[in-house]
Amino acid sequence: MWGGRFAEGPAAVMREINASIGFDKRMWRQDIAGSRAHVAMLGRQGIVDAADVAAIEAGLDRIEAEYAAGGVPEDPALEDIHMHVEARLAELIGPAAGRLHTARSRNDQVATDFRLWVRDAIDEADAALAGLQRALVRRAEENADAVMPGFTHLQSAQPVTLGHHLMAYFEMIHRDRGRLEDARARLNECPLGSAALAGTGFPIDRHGVAEELGFDRPTDNSLDSVSDRDFALEYLFAATACSLHLSRLAEEVILWASQPFGFVQLADAWSTGSSIMPQKRNPDAAELVRGHAGRIMGCMTALMVTMKGLPLAYSKDMQDDKPPVFEAHELLTLSIAAMTGMVDSLTFRTDRMRALAESGFATATDLADWLVREAGVPFREAHHITGQAVRLAEAAGRPLAALSLQELQGIDARIDARVYDVLSVDASVASRTSHGGTAPAQVRARIAEARTLIGMDEDDMPAAVSAAPGAAETEA
Repeated sequence: MWGGRFAEGPAAVMREINASIGFDKRMWRQDIAGSRAHVAMLGRQGIVDAADVAAIEAGLDRIEAEYAAGGVPEDPALEDIHMHVEARLAELIGPAAGRLHTARSRNDQVATDFRLWVRDAIDEADAALAGLQRALVRRAEENADAVMPGFTHLQSAQPVTLGHHLMAYFEMIHRDRGRLEDARARLNECPLGSAALAGTGFPIDRHGVAEELGFDRPTDNSLDSVSDRDFALEYLFAATACSLHLSRLAEEVILWASQPFGFVQLADAWSTGSSIMPQKRNPDAAELVRGHAGRIMGCMTALMVTMKGLPLAYSKDMQDDKPPVFEAHELLTLSIAAMTGMVDSLTFRTDRMRALAESGFATATDLADWLVREAGVPFREAHHITGQAVRLAEAAGRPLAALSLQELQGIDARIDARVYDVLSVDASVASRTSHGGTAPAQVRARIAEARTLIGMDEDDMPAAVSAAPGAAETEA
Protein backbone atom coordinates (compact mmCIF):
# COMPACT_ATOMS: atom_id res chain seq x y z
CA MET A 1 0.00 0.00 0.00
CA TRP A 2 3.04 2.27 0.28
CA GLY A 3 5.13 0.70 -2.49
CA GLY A 4 5.70 4.03 -4.19
CA ARG A 5 7.87 5.21 -1.32
CA PHE A 6 9.84 2.01 -0.60
CA ALA A 7 12.09 0.21 -3.06
CA GLU A 8 12.14 -3.03 -1.07
CA GLY A 9 9.49 -4.99 0.80
CA PRO A 10 9.49 -5.57 4.53
CA ALA A 11 11.45 -8.33 6.21
CA ALA A 12 9.52 -11.46 7.11
CA VAL A 13 9.62 -10.66 10.83
CA MET A 14 8.59 -7.08 10.10
CA ARG A 15 5.62 -8.37 8.14
CA GLU A 16 4.67 -10.65 11.02
CA ILE A 17 5.00 -8.09 13.81
CA ASN A 18 3.20 -5.47 11.74
CA ALA A 19 0.15 -7.60 10.95
CA SER A 20 -2.97 -7.39 13.11
CA ILE A 21 -5.44 -9.30 10.95
CA GLY A 22 -5.25 -12.24 13.33
CA PHE A 23 -7.21 -10.31 15.95
CA ASP A 24 -8.77 -7.23 14.36
CA LYS A 25 -10.68 -9.31 11.79
CA ARG A 26 -13.47 -9.50 14.36
CA MET A 27 -14.22 -5.85 13.50
CA TRP A 28 -15.30 -6.71 9.96
CA ARG A 29 -18.91 -5.70 10.58
CA GLN A 30 -17.87 -2.33 11.95
CA ASP A 31 -15.36 -1.76 9.17
CA ILE A 32 -17.92 -2.43 6.47
CA ALA A 33 -20.52 -0.25 8.22
CA GLY A 34 -18.03 2.62 8.44
CA SER A 35 -17.07 2.25 4.78
CA ARG A 36 -20.72 2.24 3.73
CA ALA A 37 -21.41 5.47 5.60
CA HIS A 38 -18.22 7.06 4.28
CA VAL A 39 -18.79 6.25 0.61
CA ALA A 40 -22.44 7.29 0.80
CA MET A 41 -21.30 10.66 2.13
CA LEU A 42 -18.65 10.96 -0.62
CA GLY A 43 -21.44 10.44 -3.15
CA ARG A 44 -23.77 12.99 -1.54
CA GLN A 45 -20.98 15.56 -1.47
CA GLY A 46 -20.09 14.98 -5.14
CA ILE A 47 -16.59 13.79 -4.25
CA VAL A 48 -17.11 10.35 -5.84
CA ASP A 49 -19.50 9.87 -8.77
CA ALA A 50 -22.69 7.87 -8.40
CA ALA A 51 -21.56 4.93 -10.55
CA ASP A 52 -18.46 4.34 -8.43
CA VAL A 53 -20.48 4.73 -5.23
CA ALA A 54 -22.95 2.10 -6.43
CA ALA A 55 -20.12 -0.27 -7.38
CA ILE A 56 -18.41 0.18 -4.03
CA GLU A 57 -21.66 -0.37 -2.13
CA ALA A 58 -22.41 -3.53 -4.10
CA GLY A 59 -18.90 -4.80 -3.48
CA LEU A 60 -19.20 -4.11 0.26
CA ASP A 61 -22.49 -6.03 0.30
CA ARG A 62 -20.76 -9.04 -1.23
CA ILE A 63 -17.81 -8.84 1.18
CA GLU A 64 -20.22 -8.67 4.09
CA ALA A 65 -21.92 -11.84 2.86
CA GLU A 66 -18.54 -13.54 2.47
CA TYR A 67 -17.48 -12.69 6.00
CA ALA A 68 -20.84 -13.78 7.36
CA ALA A 69 -20.44 -17.10 5.54
CA GLY A 70 -16.97 -17.79 6.91
CA GLY A 71 -14.56 -15.01 6.12
CA VAL A 72 -12.10 -13.84 3.52
CA PRO A 73 -8.66 -15.49 3.06
CA GLU A 74 -6.05 -13.74 5.20
CA ASP A 75 -2.80 -12.31 3.88
CA PRO A 76 -0.35 -10.93 6.48
CA ALA A 77 1.00 -8.57 3.83
CA LEU A 78 -2.35 -6.76 3.94
CA GLU A 79 -1.84 -6.24 7.69
CA ASP A 80 -5.33 -5.56 9.00
CA ILE A 81 -9.07 -5.85 8.46
CA HIS A 82 -9.22 -2.47 6.75
CA MET A 83 -6.80 -3.42 3.98
CA HIS A 84 -8.32 -6.89 3.62
CA VAL A 85 -11.71 -5.34 2.92
CA GLU A 86 -10.21 -2.80 0.53
CA ALA A 87 -8.13 -5.44 -1.29
CA ARG A 88 -11.10 -7.75 -1.67
CA LEU A 89 -13.16 -4.83 -2.93
CA ALA A 90 -10.54 -4.16 -5.60
CA GLU A 91 -10.70 -7.82 -6.67
CA LEU A 92 -14.46 -7.53 -7.03
CA ILE A 93 -14.93 -4.13 -8.69
CA GLY A 94 -11.52 -3.06 -9.96
CA PRO A 95 -9.88 0.40 -9.71
CA ALA A 96 -13.06 2.10 -8.44
CA ALA A 97 -12.33 0.47 -5.08
CA GLY A 98 -9.44 2.91 -4.64
CA ARG A 99 -11.88 5.81 -4.36
CA LEU A 100 -13.26 4.48 -1.07
CA HIS A 101 -10.24 5.73 0.85
CA THR A 102 -10.71 9.32 -0.34
CA ALA A 103 -10.75 11.80 2.59
CA ARG A 104 -9.98 9.22 5.23
CA SER A 105 -6.97 7.48 6.76
CA ARG A 106 -6.58 4.16 8.46
CA ASN A 107 -6.06 6.23 11.61
CA ASP A 108 -9.59 7.63 11.72
CA GLN A 109 -10.93 4.43 10.16
CA VAL A 110 -9.62 2.20 12.96
CA ALA A 111 -10.64 4.71 15.63
CA THR A 112 -14.18 4.62 14.25
CA ASP A 113 -14.31 0.85 13.87
CA PHE A 114 -12.99 0.37 17.40
CA ARG A 115 -15.55 2.77 18.87
CA LEU A 116 -18.32 0.96 17.04
CA TRP A 117 -17.02 -2.39 18.33
CA VAL A 118 -16.74 -1.19 21.93
CA ARG A 119 -20.22 0.33 21.70
CA ASP A 120 -21.59 -3.03 20.58
CA ALA A 121 -19.65 -4.75 23.37
CA ILE A 122 -21.18 -2.41 25.94
CA ASP A 123 -24.67 -3.13 24.65
CA GLU A 124 -24.00 -6.87 24.79
CA ALA A 125 -22.63 -6.72 28.33
CA ASP A 126 -25.50 -4.52 29.50
CA ALA A 127 -28.11 -6.93 28.13
CA ALA A 128 -26.35 -9.85 29.82
CA LEU A 129 -26.18 -7.99 33.13
CA ALA A 130 -29.89 -7.24 32.90
CA GLY A 131 -30.43 -11.00 32.69
CA LEU A 132 -28.33 -11.52 35.81
CA GLN A 133 -30.33 -8.84 37.61
CA ARG A 134 -33.57 -10.59 36.70
CA ALA A 135 -32.21 -13.86 38.09
CA LEU A 136 -31.17 -12.14 41.33
CA VAL A 137 -34.58 -10.50 41.72
CA ARG A 138 -36.41 -13.77 41.16
CA ARG A 139 -34.34 -15.63 43.72
CA ALA A 140 -34.49 -12.74 46.19
CA GLU A 141 -38.27 -12.65 45.90
CA GLU A 142 -38.44 -16.36 46.68
CA ASN A 143 -36.31 -15.83 49.77
CA ALA A 144 -37.40 -12.46 51.12
CA ASP A 145 -38.17 -14.04 54.52
CA ALA A 146 -35.44 -16.69 54.64
CA VAL A 147 -33.12 -15.95 57.56
CA MET A 148 -29.37 -16.41 57.21
CA PRO A 149 -26.33 -15.19 59.12
CA GLY A 150 -24.91 -11.88 57.99
CA PHE A 151 -21.14 -11.70 58.24
CA THR A 152 -18.38 -9.22 58.91
CA HIS A 153 -14.80 -10.52 58.86
CA LEU A 154 -16.51 -13.79 57.80
CA GLN A 155 -17.74 -14.04 61.39
CA SER A 156 -21.43 -14.25 62.26
CA ALA A 157 -22.55 -10.67 62.85
CA GLN A 158 -26.31 -10.08 62.61
CA PRO A 159 -29.10 -12.08 61.01
CA VAL A 160 -30.24 -10.93 57.59
CA THR A 161 -32.52 -12.39 54.97
CA LEU A 162 -31.27 -14.29 51.95
CA GLY A 163 -33.39 -12.00 49.80
CA HIS A 164 -31.57 -8.97 51.22
CA HIS A 165 -28.20 -10.61 50.61
CA LEU A 166 -29.02 -11.38 46.97
CA MET A 167 -30.37 -7.88 46.39
CA ALA A 168 -27.01 -6.48 47.50
CA TYR A 169 -25.59 -7.97 44.30
CA PHE A 170 -28.48 -6.52 42.33
CA GLU A 171 -27.36 -3.07 43.50
CA MET A 172 -23.74 -3.74 42.57
CA ILE A 173 -24.72 -4.91 39.10
CA HIS A 174 -26.99 -1.90 38.69
CA ARG A 175 -24.02 0.41 39.30
CA ASP A 176 -21.99 -1.65 36.83
CA ARG A 177 -24.66 -1.07 34.22
CA GLY A 178 -24.56 2.63 35.05
CA ARG A 179 -20.82 2.75 34.46
CA LEU A 180 -21.28 1.03 31.11
CA GLU A 181 -24.02 3.50 30.19
CA ASP A 182 -21.78 6.45 31.09
CA ALA A 183 -18.89 5.01 29.08
CA ARG A 184 -21.17 4.50 26.09
CA ALA A 185 -22.39 8.09 26.22
CA ARG A 186 -18.84 9.45 26.22
CA LEU A 187 -17.56 7.22 23.41
CA ASN A 188 -20.49 7.97 21.12
CA GLU A 189 -18.67 10.54 18.99
CA CYS A 190 -17.50 9.76 15.48
CA PRO A 191 -13.81 10.16 14.52
CA LEU A 192 -14.35 9.42 10.82
CA GLY A 193 -13.24 12.37 8.70
CA SER A 194 -10.36 13.31 10.99
CA ALA A 195 -8.12 11.55 8.46
CA ALA A 196 -4.52 10.88 9.55
CA LEU A 197 -4.37 13.60 12.20
CA ALA A 198 -5.14 17.01 10.72
CA GLY A 199 -8.53 16.62 9.05
CA THR A 200 -9.05 16.83 5.28
CA GLY A 201 -9.43 19.46 2.60
CA PHE A 202 -12.28 17.60 0.89
CA PRO A 203 -15.76 19.06 1.48
CA ILE A 204 -16.95 16.13 3.62
CA ASP A 205 -20.02 15.98 5.86
CA ARG A 206 -18.85 14.59 9.20
CA HIS A 207 -22.17 15.25 10.92
CA GLY A 208 -24.04 13.17 8.34
CA VAL A 209 -21.63 10.26 8.70
CA ALA A 210 -21.88 10.42 12.49
CA GLU A 211 -25.66 10.34 12.34
CA GLU A 212 -25.72 7.43 9.88
CA LEU A 213 -23.47 5.38 12.17
CA GLY A 214 -25.58 6.10 15.23
CA PHE A 215 -23.14 8.50 16.87
CA ASP A 216 -24.41 11.59 18.68
CA ARG A 217 -21.94 13.92 16.96
CA PRO A 218 -18.53 14.00 15.28
CA THR A 219 -15.43 14.43 17.43
CA ASP A 220 -14.19 18.00 17.76
CA ASN A 221 -10.42 17.67 17.45
CA SER A 222 -8.75 15.61 14.75
CA LEU A 223 -5.59 14.97 16.78
CA ASP A 224 -7.56 13.71 19.76
CA SER A 225 -9.84 11.70 17.48
CA VAL A 226 -7.13 9.39 16.18
CA SER A 227 -4.77 9.26 19.16
CA ASP A 228 -6.82 8.57 22.28
CA ARG A 229 -8.29 5.32 23.53
CA ASP A 230 -9.92 6.51 26.72
CA PHE A 231 -13.22 5.07 25.48
CA ALA A 232 -11.61 1.61 25.50
CA LEU A 233 -10.07 2.24 28.91
CA GLU A 234 -13.44 3.31 30.29
CA TYR A 235 -14.97 0.10 29.03
CA LEU A 236 -12.15 -1.90 30.58
CA PHE A 237 -12.56 -0.08 33.89
CA ALA A 238 -16.29 -0.79 33.89
CA ALA A 239 -15.60 -4.41 32.94
CA THR A 240 -13.04 -4.72 35.72
CA ALA A 241 -15.36 -3.27 38.35
CA CYS A 242 -18.10 -5.61 37.18
CA SER A 243 -15.77 -8.61 37.20
CA LEU A 244 -14.86 -7.84 40.81
CA HIS A 245 -18.53 -7.96 41.76
CA LEU A 246 -18.99 -11.20 39.86
CA SER A 247 -15.91 -12.59 41.59
CA ARG A 248 -17.30 -11.73 45.03
CA LEU A 249 -20.57 -13.47 44.21
CA ALA A 250 -18.63 -16.44 42.84
CA GLU A 251 -16.58 -16.62 46.04
CA GLU A 252 -19.76 -16.72 48.12
CA VAL A 253 -21.15 -19.53 45.98
CA ILE A 254 -17.86 -21.41 46.49
CA LEU A 255 -18.01 -20.93 50.27
CA TRP A 256 -21.73 -21.67 50.51
CA ALA A 257 -21.37 -24.87 48.49
CA SER A 258 -18.64 -26.21 50.80
CA GLN A 259 -19.63 -28.77 53.42
CA PRO A 260 -18.76 -26.56 56.43
CA PHE A 261 -21.26 -23.96 55.16
CA GLY A 262 -23.75 -26.15 53.38
CA PHE A 263 -25.89 -23.17 52.35
CA VAL A 264 -26.39 -24.22 48.72
CA GLN A 265 -26.23 -27.17 46.39
CA LEU A 266 -24.96 -26.55 42.89
CA ALA A 267 -26.86 -27.93 39.95
CA ASP A 268 -25.11 -30.65 37.97
CA ALA A 269 -24.95 -28.29 35.00
CA TRP A 270 -22.77 -25.83 36.94
CA SER A 271 -20.38 -28.15 38.77
CA THR A 272 -17.80 -30.79 37.97
CA GLY A 273 -16.56 -34.01 39.51
CA SER A 274 -13.16 -35.45 40.33
CA SER A 275 -11.08 -37.92 38.39
CA ILE A 276 -10.23 -39.77 41.62
CA MET A 277 -12.77 -38.81 44.31
CA PRO A 278 -16.27 -39.96 43.31
CA GLN A 279 -18.05 -37.92 45.97
CA LYS A 280 -16.82 -34.52 44.75
CA ARG A 281 -19.08 -31.76 43.39
CA ASN A 282 -16.68 -28.96 42.55
CA PRO A 283 -17.77 -25.33 41.93
CA ASP A 284 -15.44 -24.97 38.95
CA ALA A 285 -17.61 -22.48 37.08
CA ALA A 286 -17.62 -20.13 40.07
CA GLU A 287 -13.88 -20.60 40.53
CA LEU A 288 -13.25 -19.71 36.89
CA VAL A 289 -15.39 -16.57 37.21
CA ARG A 290 -13.25 -15.66 40.20
CA GLY A 291 -10.11 -16.30 38.16
CA HIS A 292 -11.34 -14.34 35.15
CA ALA A 293 -11.54 -11.18 37.26
CA GLY A 294 -7.75 -11.17 37.54
CA ARG A 295 -7.33 -11.56 33.81
CA ILE A 296 -9.78 -8.74 33.07
CA MET A 297 -7.92 -6.50 35.50
CA GLY A 298 -4.71 -7.42 33.67
CA CYS A 299 -6.28 -6.37 30.36
CA MET A 300 -7.05 -2.94 31.77
CA THR A 301 -3.51 -2.59 33.09
CA ALA A 302 -2.04 -3.66 29.76
CA LEU A 303 -3.86 -0.94 27.81
CA MET A 304 -3.09 1.74 30.39
CA VAL A 305 0.61 0.92 30.17
CA THR A 306 0.48 0.92 26.37
CA MET A 307 -1.09 4.39 26.26
CA LYS A 308 0.68 6.11 29.13
CA GLY A 309 3.63 7.65 27.25
CA LEU A 310 2.46 8.13 23.68
CA PRO A 311 2.88 11.58 22.09
CA LEU A 312 0.23 12.90 19.72
CA ALA A 313 -0.96 11.63 17.37
CA TYR A 314 -1.03 7.99 16.25
CA SER A 315 1.75 5.53 17.10
CA LYS A 316 1.97 1.88 16.10
CA ASP A 317 1.91 0.86 19.76
CA MET A 318 -1.82 1.51 19.51
CA GLN A 319 -2.21 -1.56 17.34
CA ASP A 320 -2.00 -3.43 20.65
CA ASP A 321 -5.05 -1.61 22.00
CA LYS A 322 -7.52 -4.18 20.75
CA PRO A 323 -6.39 -7.60 22.07
CA PRO A 324 -6.90 -6.69 25.76
CA VAL A 325 -10.34 -5.24 25.03
CA PHE A 326 -11.37 -8.27 22.98
CA GLU A 327 -10.09 -10.66 25.66
CA ALA A 328 -11.74 -8.78 28.52
CA HIS A 329 -15.08 -8.71 26.73
CA GLU A 330 -15.01 -12.43 26.02
CA LEU A 331 -14.16 -13.19 29.65
CA LEU A 332 -16.76 -10.78 30.99
CA THR A 333 -19.65 -12.05 28.89
CA LEU A 334 -18.72 -15.65 29.73
CA SER A 335 -18.56 -14.82 33.44
CA ILE A 336 -21.93 -13.05 33.40
CA ALA A 337 -23.55 -15.99 31.63
CA ALA A 338 -22.04 -18.46 34.11
CA MET A 339 -23.15 -16.47 37.16
CA THR A 340 -26.65 -16.05 35.73
CA GLY A 341 -26.93 -19.79 35.21
CA MET A 342 -25.69 -20.52 38.71
CA VAL A 343 -27.99 -18.01 40.41
CA ASP A 344 -30.97 -19.36 38.49
CA SER A 345 -30.25 -22.98 39.41
CA LEU A 346 -28.88 -22.90 42.97
CA THR A 347 -30.78 -24.88 45.60
CA PHE A 348 -30.71 -22.82 48.77
CA ARG A 349 -30.62 -24.80 52.02
CA THR A 350 -32.53 -22.26 54.06
CA ASP A 351 -32.89 -24.61 57.03
CA ARG A 352 -29.10 -24.75 57.33
CA MET A 353 -28.85 -20.97 56.98
CA ARG A 354 -31.39 -20.46 59.76
CA ALA A 355 -29.65 -22.92 62.04
CA LEU A 356 -26.34 -21.11 61.72
CA ALA A 357 -28.01 -17.72 62.13
CA GLU A 358 -29.42 -18.94 65.43
CA SER A 359 -26.15 -20.39 66.67
CA GLY A 360 -23.71 -17.51 66.45
CA PHE A 361 -25.11 -15.01 68.99
CA ALA A 362 -26.19 -12.94 65.99
CA THR A 363 -28.91 -11.17 68.00
CA ALA A 364 -26.44 -9.67 70.47
CA THR A 365 -26.87 -6.23 68.92
CA ASP A 366 -30.63 -6.59 69.39
CA LEU A 367 -30.07 -7.11 73.12
CA ALA A 368 -27.88 -4.01 73.29
CA ASP A 369 -30.44 -1.98 71.33
CA TRP A 370 -33.20 -3.21 73.66
CA LEU A 371 -31.23 -2.01 76.71
CA VAL A 372 -30.85 1.41 75.09
CA ARG A 373 -34.46 1.64 73.95
CA GLU A 374 -36.33 0.08 76.89
CA ALA A 375 -34.01 0.54 79.86
CA GLY A 376 -32.43 3.87 78.97
CA VAL A 377 -28.88 2.45 79.11
CA PRO A 378 -26.18 4.35 77.19
CA PHE A 379 -25.11 2.28 74.20
CA ARG A 380 -21.51 1.81 75.32
CA GLU A 381 -22.72 0.42 78.64
CA ALA A 382 -25.31 -1.71 76.87
CA HIS A 383 -22.53 -3.06 74.64
CA HIS A 384 -20.58 -4.10 77.73
CA ILE A 385 -23.61 -5.75 79.35
CA THR A 386 -24.37 -7.65 76.16
CA GLY A 387 -20.78 -8.82 75.92
CA GLN A 388 -21.13 -10.35 79.36
CA ALA A 389 -24.34 -12.10 78.28
CA VAL A 390 -22.61 -13.51 75.21
CA ARG A 391 -19.76 -14.79 77.36
CA LEU A 392 -22.23 -16.51 79.67
CA ALA A 393 -24.16 -18.07 76.74
CA GLU A 394 -20.96 -19.22 75.09
CA ALA A 395 -19.76 -20.88 78.30
CA ALA A 396 -23.14 -22.59 78.72
CA GLY A 397 -23.23 -23.73 75.09
CA ARG A 398 -26.61 -22.08 74.50
CA PRO A 399 -27.92 -19.27 72.28
CA LEU A 400 -28.76 -15.92 73.89
CA ALA A 401 -32.49 -16.61 73.68
CA ALA A 402 -31.98 -19.78 75.77
CA LEU A 403 -30.55 -17.91 78.75
CA SER A 404 -33.03 -17.67 81.59
CA LEU A 405 -34.36 -14.35 82.81
CA GLN A 406 -32.65 -15.03 86.12
CA GLU A 407 -29.31 -15.47 84.34
CA LEU A 408 -29.78 -12.26 82.35
CA GLN A 409 -30.84 -10.28 85.41
CA GLY A 410 -27.77 -11.60 87.19
CA ILE A 411 -25.80 -9.60 84.66
CA ASP A 412 -28.04 -6.50 84.83
CA ALA A 413 -31.23 -6.12 86.87
CA ARG A 414 -32.77 -3.76 84.32
CA ILE A 415 -33.39 -6.65 81.91
CA ASP A 416 -36.96 -7.95 82.04
CA ALA A 417 -39.04 -10.56 80.24
CA ARG A 418 -39.78 -8.28 77.30
CA VAL A 419 -36.24 -8.85 76.08
CA TYR A 420 -37.24 -12.24 74.68
CA ASP A 421 -39.35 -10.41 72.09
CA VAL A 422 -36.14 -9.28 70.35
CA LEU A 423 -33.77 -12.23 70.82
CA SER A 424 -35.10 -14.45 68.02
CA VAL A 425 -33.60 -14.16 64.55
CA ASP A 426 -37.05 -13.51 63.06
CA ALA A 427 -37.65 -10.63 65.45
CA SER A 428 -34.21 -9.28 64.67
CA VAL A 429 -34.65 -9.15 60.90
CA ALA A 430 -38.21 -7.85 61.20
CA SER A 431 -36.99 -4.94 63.32
CA ARG A 432 -34.52 -3.68 60.70
CA THR A 433 -37.06 -1.44 59.00
CA SER A 434 -34.79 1.50 58.18
CA HIS A 435 -34.51 2.36 54.49
CA GLY A 436 -32.31 -0.27 52.88
CA GLY A 437 -32.63 -2.58 55.87
CA THR A 438 -33.06 -6.35 55.91
CA ALA A 439 -36.65 -6.46 57.18
CA PRO A 440 -38.68 -8.60 54.75
CA ALA A 441 -41.06 -5.71 54.17
CA GLN A 442 -38.15 -3.49 53.13
CA VAL A 443 -36.69 -6.23 50.94
CA ARG A 444 -39.99 -6.75 49.14
CA ALA A 445 -40.39 -3.01 48.62
CA ARG A 446 -36.96 -2.81 47.00
CA ILE A 447 -37.69 -5.88 44.88
CA ALA A 448 -40.85 -4.17 43.59
CA GLU A 449 -38.80 -1.07 42.73
CA ALA A 450 -36.15 -3.22 41.08
CA ARG A 451 -38.72 -4.94 38.90
CA THR A 452 -39.85 -1.55 37.62
CA LEU A 453 -36.28 -0.30 37.29
CA ILE A 454 -35.21 -3.10 34.95
CA GLY A 455 -38.57 -3.57 33.24
CA MET A 456 -39.40 -7.06 34.50
CA ASP A 457 -42.76 -8.33 33.31
CA GLU A 458 -45.38 -9.33 35.84
CA ASP A 459 -45.23 -12.80 34.29
CA ASP A 460 -41.54 -13.06 35.20
CA MET A 461 -42.25 -14.39 38.67
CA PRO A 462 -39.94 -16.51 40.82
CA ALA A 463 -39.35 -20.00 39.54
CA ALA A 464 -40.21 -22.92 41.78
CA VAL A 465 -37.13 -24.26 43.51
CA SER A 466 -36.77 -27.96 44.19
CA ALA A 467 -35.07 -28.54 47.50
CA ALA A 468 -32.26 -31.05 47.66
CA PRO A 469 -32.65 -33.98 50.05
CA GLY A 470 -32.64 -32.69 53.59
CA ALA A 471 -33.07 -29.07 52.53
CA ALA A 472 -36.00 -26.84 53.35
CA GLU A 473 -37.98 -25.62 50.39
CA THR A 474 -37.86 -21.89 49.84
CA GLU A 475 -41.09 -19.97 49.75
CA ALA A 476 -42.29 -18.59 46.44
